[in-house]
Amino acid sequence: MFKWLRRLRALPPIPEAAWHATLARYSFLADRPAADLERLRVLTAEFLRDKEFHGTQGFVITDEVALAIAAQAVLPVLHLKGHLDWYDDFVGIVVHPSEVVARRKVVDEAQVVHEYDEVVAGEAMDRGPVMLSWQDVLASSVTREGGYNVVIHEFAHKIDMRGGDADGCPPLPAGFAGQRSARESRAAWLAVLQPAYDDFREKTIMAERFGAEPPWLDDYGATSLSEFFAVACEAYFVNRPNFARDFARVVALFDEFFLRKQV
Repeated sequence: MFKWLRRLRALPPIPEAAWHATLARYSFLADRPAADLERLRVLTAEFLRDKEFHGTQGFVITDEVALAIAAQAVLPVLHLKGHLDWYDDFVGIVVHPSEVVARRKVVDEAQVVHEYDEVVAGEAMDRGPVMLSWQDVLASSVTREGGYNVVIHEFAHKIDMRGGDADGCPPLPAGFAGQRSARESRAAWLAVLQPAYDDFREKTIMAERFGAEPPWLDDYGATSLSEFFAVACEAYFVNRPNFARDFARVVALFDEFFLRKQV
């Protein structure tokens, strides 16, 4: 897999045919200014150089697999200060051929332990690897309308967890949104994201229980604020027009964070 990258610390260009095939398959990547595409290509090469891909259940990591995942993973940090430093707490990316069943254990407020199985398409582990279903990575090439993208979802969690537990608020730069302190910046962030999440959750509940029209955004975002952040990031990066129509304040917030001019 990309042995031409492994042999050297330098970054020779990604082969033209492979790069253009990736842009053609995942069209939301290609819909960017030329300067952004060039930066995306360089960061993708760095990502491929520094991360290790592992297939499970006999799944083979090909150049197509690695490049598709790397290019999409890089998209959220394209304009963030430090770029790939946001992902420096892990090396491994584990790819399954399809969804997997994960065993969960939670303790409720009464200290009762509940165990259950959950079918997942991906998972980001704090200070650990990222797990992805290749079936769902491929699906991202045709689910743009619904704002679905498993790679961006899991790497949004990685960005969120840079500040500790995933809570829907990533570490914010000094002076974010014109605020004077980290506490005020966080408050400004949550003042936008929390009501958007509450409204989305209410609409999801109304659809599930009373037959109201369901939101177009993935209803998994209604499970917690951290999941809403990750689902919102998916839509923000792959279907901005639809997301901006329904979440204008969140788009402005994300623009301030993800597109802020670097100094």
